[in-house]
Amino acid sequence: MITAATLCLLIWLYLLTAHGRFWQAGPELAPARPVAAPPVAVVVPARDEAGVIDASLRSLLAQDYAGGFRVILVDDGSSDGTGAIARGLADARLSVVAGRARPAGWSGKLWAVAQGVAEAGDAELILLTDADIVHDRRHLATLVAQAERGGFDLVSEMVALSCVSLAERALVPAFVFFFQLLYPFAWVNDPLCATAAAAGGTILIRRRALDRIGGIAALRGALIDDVALAALVKRGGRIWLGHSGLARSIRPYPTFMDIWRMVARSAYVQLRFSPLLLGVTVVAMVLTFVLPPVAALFGDGAPRWIGWLAWGAMAASYTPTLHRFHRSFLWAPALPAVAAFYLAATIGSAVNFHRGRGVAWKGRAYQGMGA
Repeated sequence: MITAATLCLLIWLYLLTAHGRFWQAGPELAPARPVAAPPVAVVVPARDEAGVIDASLRSLLAQDYAGGFRVILVDDGSSDGTGAIARGLADARLSVVAGRARPAGWSGKLWAVAQGVAEAGDAELILLTDADIVHDRRHLATLVAQAERGGFDLVSEMVALSCVSLAERALVPAFVFFFQLLYPFAWVNDPLCATAAAAGGTILIRRRALDRIGGIAALRGALIDDVALAALVKRGGRIWLGHSGLARSIRPYPTFMDIWRMVARSAYVQLRFSPLLLGVTVVAMVLTFVLPPVAALFGDGAPRWIGWLAWGAMAASYTPTLHRFHRSFLWAPALPAVAAFYLAATIGSAVNFHRGRGVAWKGRAYQGMGA
């Protein structure tokens, strides 16, 4: 027991001191105005988003941006009137494109994005944003200013996520925490580091960077498309990823099962459908998150005290994320239980795949497509 407990503590010492400061609450996208204001095309892929599309599009059309911009909604075969709601806004800056049938090898979202990008013409900047995101009036200008300030080819952000229901309060902050653990923002933003990631809620990309990588077609089969896009762009350019309070998701996850399905949809994709990587992940998660409280509560002597130290380090690392979500630090000691939930959902994702269910989303199933 003392060997395992010591290993847990060493893991947390490494994570706190040498893993890209993943636990920090920054960097933050602060409101700003660009010096120049080049034309921007905003592309919104949408499939059965009637409950959120009106609020999302109105917030985009209300942007306080000095340059020209247009919004392109691609109605990806919706059956709930999403396209009709969008057309009802009757704004000359809004184009509603009826999505064409999806070719083999494409994910539905990326095929919709590709059609929107084609409709965007020669716009210098393209903002890819989800249909459930509501934008502060300063958001577009701030994204362009960030790209301008750092000479970035791609600027992305972790938007504010809904944290209202009990399930969301218990689990959503950890979703952001684990994302930062996988992709430390400091490493993503370091041009000398290979780590690349983006958060799909909002991604501002330069047209020339998109053309350089071969367009959306270069990642047509990717199911974790935001990370795949960032990886391609970073190979020959600079990217930036941070947090933002200027955009928020209005998609609710009212129950624990809703969040389970959200995690299970892509968790095994992240592991490249590999049983070996799944096994490594299970061992790593147990050592890092589960064993410290077990040693602290059920160990004796040195293992118990080492377990308490590791558990304390874990809780301390989680506190900045809880603060971002306006949650009490008293939630921090519960991180092992939350980690066990995410681990179980990951295993469930693998079970679904190997039972032939693949990845399902919005009434579509994707079997064996890439990360």
